[in-house]
Amino acid sequence: MILETHLPHDPPAECAPPAVRKRIRGRADLAVHGAPPAFAEPLHVGRPNIGNRERFLGLANELLDRRWLTNNGPLVQELERRLAAHLGVRHVVAMCNGTVALEIAIRALGLRGEVILPSYTFVATAQALQWQEITPVFADIDPATHNLDPAAVERMITPRTTGIIGVHLWGRAAPIDELAEIARRHQLALMFDAAHAFGATYRGRRVGAFGRAEVFSFHATKFFNTFEGGAVTTNEDDLARAMRYMRNFGFEDFDRVVHPGTNGKMPEICAAMGLTNLDVLPAVVEANRAHHRRYTDALSAIPGLRVLPYDAAEASNFQYVVAELDRDFPVPRDAIVAALHAEGILARKYFWPGCHNMQPFRSLYPHAGLLLPHTTDVAARVIVLPTGPTLPVDAIDTVAEVIRALREAAP
Repeated sequence: MILETHLPHDPPAECAPPAVRKRIRGRADLAVHGAPPAFAEPLHVGRPNIGNRERFLGLANELLDRRWLTNNGPLVQELERRLAAHLGVRHVVAMCNGTVALEIAIRALGLRGEVILPSYTFVATAQALQWQEITPVFADIDPATHNLDPAAVERMITPRTTGIIGVHLWGRAAPIDELAEIARRHQLALMFDAAHAFGATYRGRRVGAFGRAEVFSFHATKFFNTFEGGAVTTNEDDLARAMRYMRNFGFEDFDRVVHPGTNGKMPEICAAMGLTNLDVLPAVVEANRAHHRRYTDALSAIPGLRVLPYDAAEASNFQYVVAELDRDFPVPRDAIVAALHAEGILARKYFWPGCHNMQPFRSLYPHAGLLLPHTTDVAARVIVLPTGPTLPVDAIDTVAEVIRALREAAP
């Protein structure tokens, strides 16, 4: 059963009473060595937030009464207006999902030839290019931030390069100013994959207004979700107009097609979930913030492990708790993940092994990894841990106990 997100008047997640839990004091207490698991119901990374159930059902009943289920209905229009105001942008073009939003933004910007992006990202960023016969060129990351390294981007520019896609990984903004300067000097289009970064800021401005366009995912696992969905944000009127045509087969009215297009429309029921979740964002942020703080405190006592910090000067959604192992940590990353899974803690190896090691890119560019040493290194040492308002309050201590027990038992 999916539990409801806390409403603004509910107590924050960190105030919930702790559940009775199995204590893990040593190797013999670990499920991977035969002990009972800590959690009967698995704990997921990115468990969906669903807001106020009654609010959602009320909107669902309204759209059913109207019998306007898709085709730019009133709920989609309201969601676009509210998102534009929230993000401080002129245009929000809602889409059926984040991948189609990427594809439409890429085509609307006229990208072709080669486009530079990180390999350390969800594979959809690269697939959206490859799907349109554009060559993704993978640049390395900054090992301190896991975001695209501007110096690496500059090294990958060729006469065929037409654009750069920066990724705001983990909800931490990419080096926007440096990438914008590179794009300006080389006359390249700059856009951003902001799938992780809804609600985050860069120098006090909300992500969404940078580059020529930014693309959001509203997938069920994201901090802000519409069941399934996405959007492109831009301050360019002509670009927004073109993308509105493109998401609806190029139709200008009932019978007039004026632009190449596809079907990228968001249904009304998805907009209803988006409007519902917009109302509870502050409570979700506070729950995520509390969990991130507790993880940092619990894991900081384990030598050789750090939790990737957020910039205290910027806003964030705190959705991703990213633990990074030192290179000489005595327990392999995969063994830690296996032990956590045995306890019912479904930690993840994002974004292992990097897009350049996935098909078709591995076959097309077999030597790409030679230019991506930081990507290869970071991808092998990262563990993403469960969080979110539904996470049991004491699960974080169990995560720390599992990793501590493994470390202490290591040769």
